[in-house]
Amino acid sequence: MRLKINETQRISAINRYQKQNEARTAESGRKKQTDKVQISTEAKEMLLTSQMNGAERASRVAELKKEVSTGTYQVDAGAIAEKLLPYLKRP
Repeated sequence: MRLKINETQRISAINRYQKQNEARTAESGRKKQTDKVQISTEAKEMLLTSQMNGAERASRVAELKKEVSTGTYQVDAGAIAEKLLPYLKRP
C-alpha cells in the first residue's frame, strides 16, 4: 500500500495546532491528559479462568472436533435449554 502526500502545508498546519495546544496546556498549568484503559474485575477473572483451563479446554475442543467430523456428536438440547433459560428470564 502506498501513501501519497501531495500537500505538505497541511502537515505543518497540524504541527502548528499541536504546538498551540501544548502551549495552552502549559499556560493553564493543567496536566496533559493521557489515555487510560481500565479492565473490570470480571474481565480479569475471565482471563484468569481461560488461562488456567487452557490445556483442558484444548483437549475438550479436540475431542469435540473429532466427534463432529466422525458424525458421533450428540446435541444435548436439554442442557442447552437449561443454560439459556437464565438469560432469557432476565428483565
